[in-house]
Amino acid sequence: MSAPLISGIQQVGIGVQNVPEAWKWYRQILGFDVPVFDEKAEAPLMTPYTGGAVHQRHAVLAINMAGGGGLEIWSFTSRVSQPAAFRAELGDLGINAIRFKTRDVRKAHEWVQSRTNNSAGDLVRFPDGEGFWGNDPYGNTFQITGDQSWFQKTDKAIGGVSGVVVGVSDIDKSLAFYKSLLQPLEVVYDKTGFFKDLPASVSGQRFRRMLLRKSFTPDGAFSRLLGDTNIELIQALDREPKKIFENRFWGDCGFIHLCFDALNMDALKTKLQSEGYPFTIDSERSFGMESAAGRFAYLEDPDGTLIELVETHKLPILKKIGWFLDIQKRKDQKPLPDWILKLMSLSRVKD
Repeated sequence: MSAPLISGIQQVGIGVQNVPEAWKWYRQILGFDVPVFDEKAEAPLMTPYTGGAVHQRHAVLAINMAGGGGLEIWSFTSRVSQPAAFRAELGDLGINAIRFKTRDVRKAHEWVQSRTNNSAGDLVRFPDGEGFWGNDPYGNTFQITGDQSWFQKTDKAIGGVSGVVVGVSDIDKSLAFYKSLLQPLEVVYDKTGFFKDLPASVSGQRFRRMLLRKSFTPDGAFSRLLGDTNIELIQALDREPKKIFENRFWGDCGFIHLCFDALNMDALKTKLQSEGYPFTIDSERSFGMESAAGRFAYLEDPDGTLIELVETHKLPILKKIGWFLDIQKRKDQKPLPDWILKLMSLSRVKD
Protein backbone atom coordinates (compact mmCIF):
# COMPACT_ATOMS: atom_id res chain seq x y z
CA MET A 1 0.00 0.00 0.00
CA SER A 2 1.32 3.46 -0.88
CA ALA A 3 1.93 6.00 1.88
CA PRO A 4 -1.07 8.11 2.92
CA LEU A 5 -1.28 11.58 1.40
CA ILE A 6 -3.41 12.89 4.29
CA SER A 7 -2.65 12.44 7.99
CA GLY A 8 -5.98 13.48 9.51
CA ILE A 9 -8.45 16.30 10.10
CA GLN A 10 -6.53 19.52 10.64
CA GLN A 11 -9.60 21.61 11.48
CA VAL A 12 -13.24 22.32 10.76
CA GLY A 13 -14.18 25.86 9.76
CA ILE A 14 -17.04 27.52 11.65
CA GLY A 15 -18.56 30.73 10.33
CA VAL A 16 -19.81 33.08 13.06
CA GLN A 17 -20.66 36.76 13.36
CA ASN A 18 -18.30 37.55 16.25
CA VAL A 19 -15.01 35.65 16.46
CA PRO A 20 -13.85 36.76 19.95
CA GLU A 21 -17.22 35.91 21.48
CA ALA A 22 -17.46 32.52 19.77
CA TRP A 23 -13.86 31.57 20.50
CA LYS A 24 -14.42 32.30 24.20
CA TRP A 25 -17.28 29.77 24.22
CA TYR A 26 -15.22 27.12 22.42
CA ARG A 27 -12.32 27.73 24.83
CA GLN A 28 -14.34 27.56 28.00
CA ILE A 29 -16.71 24.72 27.10
CA LEU A 30 -14.78 22.58 24.61
CA GLY A 31 -11.17 23.35 25.51
CA PHE A 32 -9.91 24.95 22.26
CA ASP A 33 -7.60 27.35 24.07
CA VAL A 34 -4.30 27.21 22.13
CA PRO A 35 -4.22 29.56 19.12
CA VAL A 36 -2.17 28.62 16.05
CA PHE A 37 -3.04 31.95 14.44
CA ASP A 38 -5.33 34.91 15.09
CA GLU A 39 -5.46 37.17 12.07
CA LYS A 40 -7.48 39.88 10.39
CA ALA A 41 -6.83 40.09 6.65
CA GLU A 42 -8.32 39.74 3.18
CA ALA A 43 -9.24 36.40 1.59
CA PRO A 44 -8.20 37.09 -2.03
CA LEU A 45 -8.08 33.49 -3.25
CA MET A 46 -11.59 32.61 -2.09
CA THR A 47 -13.47 34.81 -4.55
CA PRO A 48 -15.06 31.79 -6.36
CA TYR A 49 -17.00 31.25 -3.12
CA THR A 50 -17.47 34.87 -1.99
CA GLY A 51 -19.48 36.32 -4.86
CA GLY A 52 -16.46 37.19 -7.00
CA ALA A 53 -15.31 39.90 -4.58
CA VAL A 54 -12.37 40.00 -2.17
CA HIS A 55 -13.65 40.23 1.40
CA GLN A 56 -11.97 40.94 4.69
CA ARG A 57 -12.19 38.46 7.52
CA HIS A 58 -11.10 37.64 11.04
CA ALA A 59 -9.99 34.05 11.65
CA VAL A 60 -8.65 32.14 14.64
CA LEU A 61 -7.31 28.60 14.38
CA ALA A 62 -7.44 27.05 17.86
CA ILE A 63 -6.56 23.56 19.05
CA ASN A 64 -7.28 21.36 22.06
CA MET A 65 -4.01 19.91 23.34
CA ALA A 66 -5.61 16.63 24.41
CA GLY A 67 -5.51 15.74 20.72
CA GLY A 68 -7.74 15.84 17.68
CA GLY A 69 -8.34 18.39 14.94
CA GLY A 70 -8.79 22.09 15.60
CA LEU A 71 -11.42 24.72 14.88
CA GLU A 72 -11.02 27.63 12.47
CA ILE A 73 -13.42 30.22 13.85
CA TRP A 74 -14.14 32.65 11.02
CA SER A 75 -16.12 35.83 10.40
CA PHE A 76 -16.43 38.39 7.64
CA THR A 77 -15.42 41.90 8.72
CA SER A 78 -16.30 43.59 5.39
CA ARG A 79 -19.92 42.36 5.57
CA VAL A 80 -22.22 40.67 8.07
CA SER A 81 -21.91 36.87 8.01
CA GLN A 82 -25.29 35.50 6.98
CA PRO A 83 -27.17 32.62 8.64
CA ALA A 84 -29.08 30.07 6.58
CA ALA A 85 -32.64 31.04 5.68
CA PHE A 86 -33.89 27.74 7.14
CA ARG A 87 -33.09 25.46 10.06
CA ALA A 88 -30.76 22.78 8.74
CA GLU A 89 -31.57 19.18 9.69
CA LEU A 90 -29.52 16.01 9.65
CA GLY A 91 -29.35 14.83 6.07
CA ASP A 92 -29.29 18.30 4.54
CA LEU A 93 -26.34 18.68 2.17
CA GLY A 94 -23.18 19.86 3.87
CA ILE A 95 -21.49 19.42 7.22
CA ASN A 96 -24.28 18.63 9.69
CA ALA A 97 -22.27 18.28 12.89
CA ILE A 98 -18.78 18.13 14.35
CA ARG A 99 -17.80 15.04 16.31
CA PHE A 100 -15.65 15.78 19.39
CA LYS A 101 -13.83 13.09 21.33
CA THR A 102 -13.89 12.29 25.04
CA ARG A 103 -12.27 9.72 27.31
CA ASP A 104 -15.35 9.61 29.55
CA VAL A 105 -18.73 10.22 27.89
CA ARG A 106 -20.63 10.64 31.16
CA LYS A 107 -18.11 13.10 32.56
CA ALA A 108 -18.24 15.10 29.32
CA HIS A 109 -22.05 15.09 29.42
CA GLU A 110 -22.10 16.39 32.99
CA TRP A 111 -19.56 19.07 32.08
CA VAL A 112 -21.52 20.40 29.10
CA GLN A 113 -24.83 20.28 30.98
CA SER A 114 -23.44 22.19 33.95
CA ARG A 115 -21.66 24.83 31.88
CA THR A 116 -24.27 25.52 29.20
CA ASN A 117 -27.61 25.54 30.99
CA ASN A 118 -28.56 22.06 29.78
CA SER A 119 -27.79 22.52 26.07
CA ALA A 120 -26.69 18.88 25.73
CA GLY A 121 -29.15 16.16 24.82
CA ASP A 122 -29.59 12.87 26.65
CA LEU A 123 -26.98 10.15 26.56
CA VAL A 124 -27.69 7.81 23.63
CA ARG A 125 -26.25 4.66 22.12
CA PHE A 126 -24.78 5.48 18.71
CA PRO A 127 -24.10 2.55 16.34
CA ASP A 128 -20.43 2.64 17.42
CA GLY A 129 -20.75 3.52 21.11
CA GLU A 130 -22.24 5.84 23.73
CA GLY A 131 -22.38 9.60 23.28
CA PHE A 132 -24.68 12.61 23.06
CA TRP A 133 -25.72 15.51 20.86
CA GLY A 134 -25.42 19.18 21.74
CA ASN A 135 -25.68 22.67 20.28
CA ASP A 136 -23.47 25.71 20.56
CA PRO A 137 -25.04 29.17 21.11
CA TYR A 138 -24.92 29.85 17.36
CA GLY A 139 -27.19 27.06 16.18
CA ASN A 140 -24.46 24.56 15.27
CA THR A 141 -24.87 20.90 16.20
CA PHE A 142 -22.13 18.78 17.70
CA GLN A 143 -21.75 15.18 18.79
CA ILE A 144 -19.51 13.92 21.59
CA THR A 145 -18.39 10.30 21.57
CA GLY A 146 -15.74 8.09 23.12
CA ASP A 147 -12.45 7.73 21.31
CA GLN A 148 -9.27 5.66 21.59
CA SER A 149 -6.77 8.02 19.89
CA TRP A 150 -5.25 10.64 22.19
CA PHE A 151 -2.19 12.84 22.08
CA GLN A 152 -1.84 13.41 25.81
CA LYS A 153 -3.85 13.23 28.99
CA THR A 154 -5.16 16.58 30.21
CA ASP A 155 -7.69 17.75 32.76
CA LYS A 156 -10.20 18.58 30.01
CA ALA A 157 -13.48 16.67 29.86
CA ILE A 158 -13.53 16.98 26.06
CA GLY A 159 -10.84 16.63 23.41
CA GLY A 160 -10.49 17.92 19.88
CA VAL A 161 -12.27 17.16 16.62
CA SER A 162 -12.42 13.46 15.79
CA GLY A 163 -14.74 13.74 12.82
CA VAL A 164 -17.83 15.18 11.19
CA VAL A 165 -21.33 14.16 10.14
CA VAL A 166 -21.91 15.04 6.46
CA GLY A 167 -25.30 15.14 4.77
CA VAL A 168 -25.17 13.62 1.28
CA SER A 169 -27.60 12.86 -1.55
CA ASP A 170 -26.02 9.53 -2.57
CA ILE A 171 -23.84 7.66 -0.06
CA ASP A 172 -22.24 5.45 -2.69
CA LYS A 173 -21.00 8.45 -4.69
CA SER A 174 -19.70 10.09 -1.50
CA LEU A 175 -18.01 6.86 -0.43
CA ALA A 176 -16.06 6.80 -3.70
CA PHE A 177 -14.95 10.40 -3.10
CA TYR A 178 -13.69 9.77 0.44
CA LYS A 179 -11.98 6.55 -0.59
CA SER A 180 -10.09 8.56 -3.18
CA LEU A 181 -9.21 11.21 -0.61
CA LEU A 182 -8.29 9.11 2.44
CA GLN A 183 -6.31 5.93 2.93
CA PRO A 184 -6.46 3.49 4.55
CA LEU A 185 -10.23 3.82 5.01
CA GLU A 186 -12.53 1.40 6.86
CA VAL A 187 -16.34 1.19 6.70
CA VAL A 188 -17.27 0.83 10.38
CA TYR A 189 -21.00 0.45 9.72
CA ASP A 190 -23.56 0.88 6.96
CA LYS A 191 -27.14 0.95 8.28
CA THR A 192 -30.54 1.91 6.88
CA GLY A 193 -33.76 2.55 8.80
CA PHE A 194 -35.16 4.59 11.68
CA PHE A 195 -32.66 5.53 14.40
CA LYS A 196 -33.41 6.26 18.06
CA ASP A 197 -30.01 7.90 18.61
CA LEU A 198 -30.73 10.80 16.22
CA PRO A 199 -32.18 14.11 17.51
CA ALA A 200 -35.94 14.38 17.98
CA SER A 201 -36.17 16.92 15.13
CA VAL A 202 -35.74 14.08 12.60
CA SER A 203 -37.78 11.49 14.46
CA GLY A 204 -39.85 9.34 12.10
CA GLN A 205 -37.53 9.87 9.12
CA ARG A 206 -35.58 7.07 7.45
CA PHE A 207 -31.87 7.46 6.81
CA ARG A 208 -28.96 5.53 5.45
CA ARG A 209 -25.86 6.05 7.59
CA MET A 210 -22.29 5.01 6.95
CA LEU A 211 -19.34 5.63 9.27
CA LEU A 212 -15.92 5.80 7.62
CA ARG A 213 -12.76 5.69 9.70
CA LYS A 214 -9.15 6.37 8.87
CA SER A 215 -7.28 5.04 11.88
CA PHE A 216 -4.08 6.70 13.05
CA THR A 217 -0.92 5.88 11.16
CA PRO A 218 2.46 7.52 11.95
CA ASP A 219 2.54 9.51 8.72
CA GLY A 220 2.92 13.28 8.95
CA ALA A 221 4.39 15.74 11.42
CA PHE A 222 1.10 16.20 13.26
CA SER A 223 -0.36 12.70 12.96
CA ARG A 224 -0.05 11.85 16.66
CA LEU A 225 -1.81 15.09 17.60
CA LEU A 226 -4.63 14.59 15.07
CA GLY A 227 -5.37 10.90 15.78
CA ASP A 228 -8.20 8.96 14.10
CA THR A 229 -10.50 10.46 11.47
CA ASN A 230 -14.24 9.65 11.48
CA ILE A 231 -16.62 10.69 8.68
CA GLU A 232 -20.28 9.73 9.07
CA LEU A 233 -22.24 10.05 5.84
CA ILE A 234 -25.99 10.45 6.32
CA GLN A 235 -28.57 10.32 3.55
CA ALA A 236 -32.22 11.32 4.05
CA LEU A 237 -34.49 8.79 2.34
CA ASP A 238 -37.95 10.30 2.96
CA ARG A 239 -37.39 13.89 1.85
CA GLU A 240 -35.46 16.02 -0.62
CA PRO A 241 -32.49 17.46 1.32
CA LYS A 242 -31.65 21.15 1.17
CA LYS A 243 -28.18 22.52 0.47
CA ILE A 244 -27.07 24.24 3.68
CA PHE A 245 -24.99 26.91 1.89
CA GLU A 246 -27.39 27.50 -0.99
CA ASN A 247 -27.19 31.18 -2.06
CA ARG A 248 -24.65 32.00 0.66
CA PHE A 249 -20.92 32.63 0.75
CA TRP A 250 -18.18 30.43 2.12
CA GLY A 251 -17.51 32.01 5.51
CA ASP A 252 -21.16 32.67 6.31
CA CYS A 253 -22.63 31.19 9.48
CA GLY A 254 -22.31 27.45 9.99
CA PHE A 255 -19.75 24.76 9.21
CA ILE A 256 -17.92 26.21 6.23
CA HIS A 257 -15.39 23.49 5.39
CA LEU A 258 -13.70 20.29 6.46
CA CYS A 259 -9.91 20.67 6.35
CA PHE A 260 -7.41 17.81 6.08
CA ASP A 261 -3.68 17.90 6.79
CA ALA A 262 -2.05 17.14 3.43
CA LEU A 263 1.39 15.52 3.22
CA ASN A 264 2.19 15.91 -0.49
CA MET A 265 -0.06 18.40 -2.25
CA ASP A 266 1.36 17.84 -5.72
CA ALA A 267 0.80 14.08 -5.56
CA LEU A 268 -2.63 14.56 -4.00
CA LYS A 269 -3.68 17.01 -6.71
CA THR A 270 -2.56 14.65 -9.47
CA LYS A 271 -4.33 11.69 -7.91
CA LEU A 272 -7.63 13.45 -7.22
CA GLN A 273 -7.73 15.18 -10.59
CA SER A 274 -7.16 11.88 -12.41
CA GLU A 275 -10.10 10.39 -10.51
CA GLY A 276 -12.48 13.22 -11.38
CA TYR A 277 -12.09 15.45 -8.33
CA PRO A 278 -10.29 18.63 -9.48
CA PHE A 279 -9.11 21.42 -7.19
CA THR A 280 -11.31 24.51 -7.46
CA ILE A 281 -8.75 26.70 -5.64
CA ASP A 282 -5.01 26.20 -5.23
CA SER A 283 -2.69 28.75 -3.65
CA GLU A 284 0.16 26.91 -5.47
CA ARG A 285 2.67 28.52 -3.13
CA SER A 286 3.06 29.08 0.58
CA PHE A 287 0.35 31.36 1.93
CA GLY A 288 0.83 33.07 5.31
CA MET A 289 -1.78 33.18 8.07
CA GLU A 290 -0.27 35.44 10.74
CA SER A 291 2.74 33.40 11.99
CA ALA A 292 1.74 30.13 10.25
CA ALA A 293 2.13 29.32 6.57
CA GLY A 294 1.33 26.60 4.06
CA ARG A 295 -0.06 25.74 0.67
CA PHE A 296 -3.82 25.36 0.69
CA ALA A 297 -6.35 24.10 -1.82
CA TYR A 298 -10.09 23.42 -2.06
CA LEU A 299 -12.22 20.87 -3.80
CA GLU A 300 -15.86 19.83 -3.51
CA ASP A 301 -17.49 16.56 -2.54
CA PRO A 302 -20.22 15.24 -4.93
CA ASP A 303 -22.79 17.54 -3.26
CA GLY A 304 -20.63 20.66 -3.25
CA THR A 305 -19.48 20.50 0.39
CA LEU A 306 -16.15 22.29 0.60
CA ILE A 307 -13.06 20.26 1.48
CA GLU A 308 -9.91 22.20 2.32
CA LEU A 309 -6.43 20.69 2.08
CA VAL A 310 -3.46 22.29 3.83
CA GLU A 311 0.18 21.31 3.40
CA THR A 312 1.77 23.02 6.40
CA HIS A 313 5.08 24.77 5.75
CA LYS A 314 5.60 26.82 8.92
CA LEU A 315 4.15 26.32 12.40
CA PRO A 316 4.54 28.61 15.42
CA ILE A 317 5.75 26.65 18.45
CA LEU A 318 6.55 29.49 20.86
CA LYS A 319 5.26 32.78 19.48
CA LYS A 320 6.58 34.82 22.42
CA ILE A 321 10.20 34.10 21.51
CA GLY A 322 9.63 33.78 17.77
CA TRP A 323 10.28 30.04 17.49
CA PHE A 324 8.76 28.67 14.31
CA LEU A 325 9.17 25.20 12.88
CA ASP A 326 9.99 24.96 9.15
CA ILE A 327 8.24 21.74 8.15
CA GLN A 328 9.65 21.88 4.61
CA LYS A 329 13.16 21.31 5.93
CA ARG A 330 12.24 17.95 7.46
CA LYS A 331 13.65 14.97 5.56
CA ASP A 332 10.75 12.61 6.24
CA GLN A 333 7.06 12.49 7.18
CA LYS A 334 7.56 10.97 10.63
CA PRO A 335 5.55 12.48 13.53
CA LEU A 336 7.16 15.37 15.35
CA PRO A 337 8.46 14.54 18.83
CA ASP A 338 5.67 14.98 21.38
CA TRP A 339 7.68 17.46 23.44
CA ILE A 340 7.84 19.94 20.56
CA LEU A 341 4.08 19.96 20.04
CA LYS A 342 3.43 20.13 23.79
CA LEU A 343 5.35 23.41 23.91
CA MET A 344 2.48 24.99 21.97
CA SER A 345 0.42 24.77 25.16
CA LEU A 346 2.56 27.61 26.58
CA SER A 347 0.56 29.92 24.27
CA ARG A 348 -2.70 28.85 25.92
CA VAL A 349 -5.28 31.61 26.42
CA LYS A 350 -6.60 31.53 29.97
CA ASP A 351 -9.98 32.99 30.93
